Amino acid sequence: MENRKRKVQIIVRVTEEERALIEEKIKQFPTQNLAAYARKMLIDGYIILLDIPEIKAHSAQLQKIGVNINQIAKRVNQTARIYTEDMDELKRLMDEVWKSERRLLLQFRGLTK
Repeated sequence: MENRKRKVQIIVRVTEEERALIEEKIKQFPTQNLAAYARKMLIDGYIILLDIPEIKAHSAQLQKIGVNINQIAKRVNQTARIYTEDMDELKRLMDEVWKSERRLLLQFRGLTK
């Protein structure tokens, strides 16, 4: 107990129905730890969790480009040459990223109004 960072305990009593509601809300949070959830809610008052598949797809596309760039950089370092096909592939991937970026920006613009 002496090594604990959090030494102050807060006890909150709830009804069975309230406990069920709390458990349902915890399922929407990235952790199933009641203490972490309660602490976050008590301090901040709200939690916003955005799960937008388009952002995940965009991130995956960026990761693919990063992998391709690393492969191309390795080949350039080994051969001291850069290939037209590699550059064409990077341009194609970047076009896809910019299209995805524009779609996301338009989608977020709708959220802010």
